[in-house]
Parts: sequence; structure tokens; C-alpha cells
Amino acid sequence: MIIHFLSVLALAAQQTSPANAPVAPTTSAPVLALEQTAALRCAAAIAVTARLQETEASDAPTYPPLGERGREFFVRTIAKLIDDTGLTREQLSDRLASEAELFRDRDRLSATMPACLLMLETAGV
Repeated sequence: MIIHFLSVLALAAQQTSPANAPVAPTTSAPVLALEQTAALRCAAAIAVTARLQETEASDAPTYPPLGERGREFFVRTIAKLIDDTGLTREQLSDRLASEAELFRDRDRLSATMPACLLMLETAGV
């Protein structure tokens, strides 16, 4: 799971370019419920924000440090999605990559993070 977290973080660190448009998952996979989609989106948003914090990027949003808490939230979220949906790690990885790609738009990330911070607190991480 930590490897997947690091993959999302690495994706978030890449330069933005038109050639890197979000890609829809290529395999047939179950449709996620609203709560599951929100959890997946927040896992990606938290990973991206943690990466920006870690690299001290000039455009990093100002939030409490997410390092270990973010990793733990990410791992728990992905494990729960695997258990609840039957999605494989690869299928979730594809979806996470698509979500992380969307957060290259810092306005979108900033709009998403307040709800994700609430989700993080609610998760008790």
C-alpha cells in the first residue's frame, strides 16, 4: 500500500503538460458508491498535498502536516476499497492516478481539501 501512496506522490510531482490528460481506467471495474468515490478522491488529494508539503513546493496549499497521518489514511482507504468493492490494486492505482492528475489544478485541490481534512479527522487517523 505504501508503494501505491508513493506512486501517487510521484505522479503529483511531475510537470503538468497537455499530454498528461487524465486517463479513464481501461479495465471493466465496478462503479463506486458516492462515499467510496469521495474516499478515493480524498486519498489522492491528501497524497498530492503531502507530496507538495514534503517538497516544500511554492504552490503547496497551507494545511496541517499530512505525512504519516496522510499515509495511514491512504493505506486504510485503499484497503477498505479493495475489501468492499473487489477492485484490484491495479484498478485502484489507475483510478488514483486519474484523480491525482486532476489535482495538478491547485484551485481544484484547494476546493477539495477541506472536505478531505474533515474525512481525515473523522477517520481517527
